[in-house]
Amino acid sequence: MSAEAELPLPAVADYAESALRSRRRALGFVLITIFIDTMGIGIIIPVMPKLLLELVGGSLGSVAIYSGWLMFLFAALQFLTAPVLGNLSDCFGRRPVLLVSLAVYGLDLLIMGWAPTIGWLFVGRGLSGIFSATYVVASAYITDVTAPENRGRSFGWMGAAFGLGFVIGPAIGGILGDNAHRLPFFVAAGLAAANVVYGYFVLPESLDPANRRAFSLRRAHAVGALRRLFRYPVVGGLLVALLLFNIAHDANPATWTFATMDKFRWTAFDVGLSMTFMGLCVALSQGVALGPALRVLGERRAIIVGFTLAALSFLGFAFASQGWMMYVWMVPYAVGSIAGPATTAILSKQVPANVQGELQGALSALRSITSCFAPLLMTGLFSYFTNPQSPLHFPGISFLAASILTFGTLVAVLGALSRVRSAA
Repeated sequence: MSAEAELPLPAVADYAESALRSRRRALGFVLITIFIDTMGIGIIIPVMPKLLLELVGGSLGSVAIYSGWLMFLFAALQFLTAPVLGNLSDCFGRRPVLLVSLAVYGLDLLIMGWAPTIGWLFVGRGLSGIFSATYVVASAYITDVTAPENRGRSFGWMGAAFGLGFVIGPAIGGILGDNAHRLPFFVAAGLAAANVVYGYFVLPESLDPANRRAFSLRRAHAVGALRRLFRYPVVGGLLVALLLFNIAHDANPATWTFATMDKFRWTAFDVGLSMTFMGLCVALSQGVALGPALRVLGERRAIIVGFTLAALSFLGFAFASQGWMMYVWMVPYAVGSIAGPATTAILSKQVPANVQGELQGALSALRSITSCFAPLLMTGLFSYFTNPQSPLHFPGISFLAASILTFGTLVAVLGALSRVRSAA
């Protein structure tokens, strides 16, 4: 072999090494983004009841309804715009869509922290819903930079970053919010701004130009995206299962703070501490336990075990008679979180590379569909069963409803997984 023939080899090696570094940077930024985004959410959750009581007055039961409508607005706008943003990322790349979404998220937090009236609080959540592409594009990043056989583990790391955010965020929010319940919003906004700056300088584009496709407004809406995804074998059944579980899952963000404050007389600090513990358990489950679980159980069995544990945990939350019991049930609930990454991994294997953004946008839209009415359902149940005129005082009613729905999820999953042809 001539010297000339050998020359391209170092270049090929350098290109491969450069591509590997680029993928690692992208994956690292995605994980940091999810962590900061979740930490920002976690920071404000413990203080949201105090802010609502300041703006509208009343009791925990009455302001819980406002919390439900705030979640409804976010979800409704996310339902309309997430597929658009997902399709835009398939056309122009993940990087610009993600950075713009992060910037608007920071603006949303500033508006909510400043809000002098309940109306401005709705404006802030509305903006956040319109540009809520963080998880959509982050999930698409994962599929771009990870081999199919490793996606379950990568989505697990994403879940671990989510859990770690809830380890730190609620603790900060609980500490800051006991005396200054608006301060956590500004702290979270600062973190979002720092993430935008970091991403602008270090985040590489992950979507190969060969895998891009022209933007189509006809495809950039939730109904159309979901309809097209239902054409793929297995996808439809798993989407139905996720629909049911997303409704159940919303019991926690919608009523956890209100239920524990009512039932156990927890303070913002107590709520923050409980969410920190839950976040730590989820982070350990997905960051440490998920990989061995997938190797031992496989993706299909991991999904079944995960949803079963989640259903039982919701039942435990519903009937816990003392605060410490909530901590006991957080452990199997966190272990059950392995079902999410395993389900996403199987779904990602059912569609081609140039549809991954559309898939993640559709999944986000599906979450939005449930989040439009699930918080209203859960907060409505809580409000009715904590009303002084109610024949039964039962603050855990939303968790009981979540348990029933999760058992329904398990039935739908078993039907869908029976048609999976890929190896677990």
